[in-house]
Amino acid sequence: MTNITTLLDAKSVPAAKPALVCPSRNETYSYGRLRDEMNRIGLGLISLGIARGDRVCIYLDSSPEYLVSYLAIWRVGAVAVPTNIVYRGEELLYTINDAGARAIITDRNGARVVEEIRARAPALHQVICIGGECGPATVAWESFPKAPSSMRAVNCALDDLCHLQYTSGTTGRPKGAMLTHGNWMTALDAEREALRMAPDDVYLGIYPMGHVGLSWGIAMLRAGGTFIMMERFDPEKYLALCRQYRVTVLAGMPPVIHTLVHSSPGTEDFLATVRVIISGGGQLLPVVWEAFDRRFHIPVANSYGLSETIVIGSGTTTLPEYPHLTKSYQSVGVPVGYTEIRIVDAADPNRELPPNENGEIAIRGPAVAKGYWNMPEATAEVFRPDGWFLSGDIGYLDEDWILYVTDRKKDMIVMSGWKIYPTEVENVLLRHPAVRDAAVFGCPDERRGEMPVAAIVPRDGTPCSPEEIEVYCRKELAGYKVPRRVIITDNLPRVHGWKLLRRTLRETYCRDRA
Repeated sequence: MTNITTLLDAKSVPAAKPALVCPSRNETYSYGRLRDEMNRIGLGLISLGIARGDRVCIYLDSSPEYLVSYLAIWRVGAVAVPTNIVYRGEELLYTINDAGARAIITDRNGARVVEEIRARAPALHQVICIGGECGPATVAWESFPKAPSSMRAVNCALDDLCHLQYTSGTTGRPKGAMLTHGNWMTALDAEREALRMAPDDVYLGIYPMGHVGLSWGIAMLRAGGTFIMMERFDPEKYLALCRQYRVTVLAGMPPVIHTLVHSSPGTEDFLATVRVIISGGGQLLPVVWEAFDRRFHIPVANSYGLSETIVIGSGTTTLPEYPHLTKSYQSVGVPVGYTEIRIVDAADPNRELPPNENGEIAIRGPAVAKGYWNMPEATAEVFRPDGWFLSGDIGYLDEDWILYVTDRKKDMIVMSGWKIYPTEVENVLLRHPAVRDAAVFGCPDERRGEMPVAAIVPRDGTPCSPEEIEVYCRKELAGYKVPRRVIITDNLPRVHGWKLLRRTLRETYCRDRA
């Protein structure tokens, strides 16, 4: 029996040492303060009736309070359900109701959205609000009293659920990946080991805290180092923080590395202390990777993992001390920790394929999720009885068992690390009164990896412009899901009039974007 938050109970890290730094607020949480806040909010949740196994939603922008919320929820044996503040009302409502969340932690801006949907969320009993007055039906985050220093974590089993990570499905219905205390412990140790994190390391994190990419920052806390957080990527601030805090481990992704490659002379000086940069969440184009390597001479931990594996908890990465893993600037490295990787026939997952043959990437390891929340059929499709998880991605292992990702089995679009599922966006487009048919697909983008493009067939006699569609989408969808290009066309390519040919759309409209 155990609890992931015992990582903050370690006596080897001085209580006064900086754990989390939020430069935009000029605020630092020492290890002692972070532990005290975790216990204070945890005890507050208990006072509101939150018990072991209850789901608690987090609806905040990236912030110290977001991290504290995770830790407090886990501390009391409850289940964290992270969301992103860019979610609109219906997106948030689905997550709350599907998870059966009993409470939500938000701020004044989020509380307004919650208030609009609260009557349709029958399980939601408590709204905890940060930042003072948020309405009569809320509980102030600041009102919870200090917890006694003797407070301990609720004793949990390794297999106990602690986190529901929602990831959209190809049908447009988001799925909650069930992650456990054991999954998270494995992930933190795998990431710490992969990057050789140590107490004197400083990590600059840019990944949204509602995303499993937060695990890199928590892994740094596990190592006793310091986590510098950015709410969102800004090139000038990013470089300034690298130099100010003498960052050693740097969060990145393909668009960030692309930006660095094309930055002005002298950028190298800002990264002088960086010993490794992380990339993941999408394809890092070989030409960009090679240019970065030749200019900065900083190893890239090019990583492969999913929400269902807590990034590289059960996944792969190129390891800084093994430069041969970056050969041809294309691989995503080798398995980390106790991970196993194999390539199987996409049509018959029981048949393993030999080296250098493309097939579906299957993953097995102690950080693989238990399945999808309340979705037994979807779980059975990809979580095999023998422990293998079918990723839906296509790739191959070479003769040295190094992994390469070459394609996606599904039509998911990955833009700047954000996963966009075409059917979800299409369902929104088809609700527009001027749209008769719609298709969403990804076009290559050198900076972002891919960008979502929509092809629209208007209803007969109904005017419809790309600008109108974009305005509509921004009202109905999180910003990253909004198509970056809208094409008005007379028809969409379909087999026998029904099966959409996205490949044909990509071939037709992406040629000038490759």
